[in-house]
Amino acid sequence: METGSHARGGLGPQGATDGRPGARARPRGPPRRAPWSSPKMAATMKKAAAEDVNVTFEDQQKINKFARNTSRITELKEEIEVKKKQLQNLEDACEDIMLADDDCLMIPYQIGDVFISHSQEETQEMLEEAKKNLQEEIDALEARVESIQRVLADLKVQLYAKFGSNINLEADDS
Repeated sequence: METGSHARGGLGPQGATDGRPGARARPRGPPRRAPWSSPKMAATMKKAAAEDVNVTFEDQQKINKFARNTSRITELKEEIEVKKKQLQNLEDACEDIMLADDDCLMIPYQIGDVFISHSQEETQEMLEEAKKNLQEEIDALEARVESIQRVLADLKVQLYAKFGSNINLEADDS
């Protein structure tokens, strides 16, 4: 049989209990505040509440447009990088063909899924045409990125004017 006050639900090591055997006593003194409910935090919350701005349907549409355009710019930049790598490959192929000594050499050139052999001169012309077309595509994509960036800059001005520091429109670099 156990001896002492613990077995009978009396006084434990911290003082009075709630009557249950083995229950721990509540500490005496003023109630403790949660660490996140400091006076400074309360003042910050009141300030934030005072700065709350209603988000209208039009504001939400602008925020959504900003998000869509930001995503689109990322996709376009990735596409530009892929095309620049393709352009670099074409330029390397042109250089390799120029370095070839044999003028009567037939060079396979891929069109779709098929390789067709052409003379060195024809292949060089085809590569130059492919490079020109690819550069035009890159220029068009870059113009589109610039256009979207202008729209984003305009939306940023409008949204920051209304929401101030309550909105973050900067891209994460992670």
